[in-house]
Amino acid sequence: MVTLVAVDDPDDPRLRDYRDLRDVQLRTSLEADHGLFLAEGEKVVRRAIEAGYPPRSFLMATRWLPGLADVLDRSDVPCYVVAEELAERVTGFHVHRGALASLQRRPLPTPDQVLAGARTVVVLEDVVDHTNVGAVFRSAAALGVDAVLLSPRCADPLYRRSVKVAMGAVFSVAWARLEQWYDAVASLSATGFTTVALTPADDSVDIEEAVQGRDRVALLVGTEGHGLSDRWLRSADVRAVIPMAAGVDSLNVAAATAVACYVARRR
Repeated sequence: MVTLVAVDDPDDPRLRDYRDLRDVQLRTSLEADHGLFLAEGEKVVRRAIEAGYPPRSFLMATRWLPGLADVLDRSDVPCYVVAEELAERVTGFHVHRGALASLQRRPLPTPDQVLAGARTVVVLEDVVDHTNVGAVFRSAAALGVDAVLLSPRCADPLYRRSVKVAMGAVFSVAWARLEQWYDAVASLSATGFTTVALTPADDSVDIEEAVQGRDRVALLVGTEGHGLSDRWLRSADVRAVIPMAAGVDSLNVAAATAVACYVARRR
């Protein structure tokens, strides 16, 4: 059973996992060095625990304890109970969902491991916004995507903002990093995937045509500003576009991925 620990000092060293959560650079370094990540909100914390991520500690206001009572009963780590004002001072923002958990990361699987048996995957190249990464995972989970692969420079799916936007979908969708970025697309094609590059290029075909009748599909999605790199565009088996109404040239990366996932699901 969890140990409830009342804390009234924002500088208490036991709260170090929760400090300055708005500082992306600091948090990225801290979380990588200590192998941890943060989950925010009752549903997300619960999903992280149920997915098997070991908790390090919890940080909660008193009124939020009942909502996670069953989770806390099964844990043997500290739960730091603080005033909501103190939680805001420690984290740097208003914790309106009331509950935070610090959890231990697990070793990432390899791309080969997450691709085994997969039919539909999303492959992100240099998508650096945590909100977009979280939204992609949420769409992937909702629309039956088997796995997500990320190039080395993509934002961290386990960063607090990504986890929150994904509503914990980062815990249910298999994912891995593509350490060998340069030949990643060719490698996917060699393993039997039809690699479909999402791009508004003039030689692109309708997304429905691109995926129709394909057994295994890898949807390639590029960075927020410039889209896919020339290397990945040249390496893809087919270029595909989501047809737009007059006056709109494209959707943002998260919305485009959701549409592509839906179309791929119907193939």
